[in-house]
Amino acid sequence: MPLLPGVATFLTKAAEDFYPTGDRKAHLDAEISRMREAMGNDPKPSFVFVCTHNSRRSHFSRVWAGVVQYAVTGGNSPFMMESAGTEVTACNERTVASLERTGFEVVHPGETGNPRYLCRFADEAGTAPMKLWSKTLDDAAVVRPLIAVMTCSDADQNCPIVPGALVRARITYNDPKSSDDTSQEAQTYDERSAQIAGEMHYVFSRLLA
Repeated sequence: MPLLPGVATFLTKAAEDFYPTGDRKAHLDAEISRMREAMGNDPKPSFVFVCTHNSRRSHFSRVWAGVVQYAVTGGNSPFMMESAGTEVTACNERTVASLERTGFEVVHPGETGNPRYLCRFADEAGTAPMKLWSKTLDDAAVVRPLIAVMTCSDADQNCPIVPGALVRARITYNDPKSSDDTSQEAQTYDERSAQIAGEMHYVFSRLLA
């Protein structure tokens, strides 16, 4: 079940460039242990990646976790993956553009407000694309029981309780929004995507081992 060539190349490089070390590795290992312990109570929870606006980091995390799961399992994808926030905005167009530069094939629905993008990642006709749109934790797409992965400090602070969560893992990232409308915008988004891809590879290759 091969990934699209650009996606596969990007993921391989990201897994090498952003292999965690030092304190970051220790932190991720601790979060992996907490998630494994929670999975002992329910071996097949869904994973929901949470950030305040559900527009950038949570989408990158959901996408790359799904890609890693697909690659590691040979297309079995045992865990449902989704993203959500504390308020609805939209999957930011810069996030989408970065994914396209990475090699994903994205269908733009042409809607305004909160469009639902279709993100194709695998070179296999029977593999459904990921659907990317902004939603809150009470959306029907968020399936419980779940493991909540908090991807930004705001969401971690503003969501002390995530209903139905077996555990709240804290794997946070700096917001690429800081580069919006600057000459560094594309580079910053792509670097954040690579960092998240590399760390999702580290986390889920171990959870699925």
